[in-house]
Amino acid sequence: SKVRPAVVVNAPHPSQDILIVPLTSKTESLLDGEFLLSGWSAAGLNVPTVVKRGLYTIHESLIIQAIGKLSDEDAECLEQSLRGWLGLIE
Repeated sequence: SKVRPAVVVNAPHPSQDILIVPLTSKTESLLDGEFLLSGWSAAGLNVPTVVKRGLYTIHESLIIQAIGKLSDEDAECLEQSLRGWLGLIE
């Protein structure tokens, strides 16, 4: 399986399960809640990158390395997107 970038969205857990949101360099045809990272380069990414709609569970052993951190602005956008995708917006 190909190595793919993702954002880890949960704190470490005894189960060693990690929740991730996928990233992609395909910047066209965005779905509701998907967005282009404004700070993609500062986050350690090589090309303009989009947060994709999706929430996946993987085992922490599948994580190869951390490459960066989202900007505060991008983290806020991701939080709002997650709330929307999960139906948590009031």
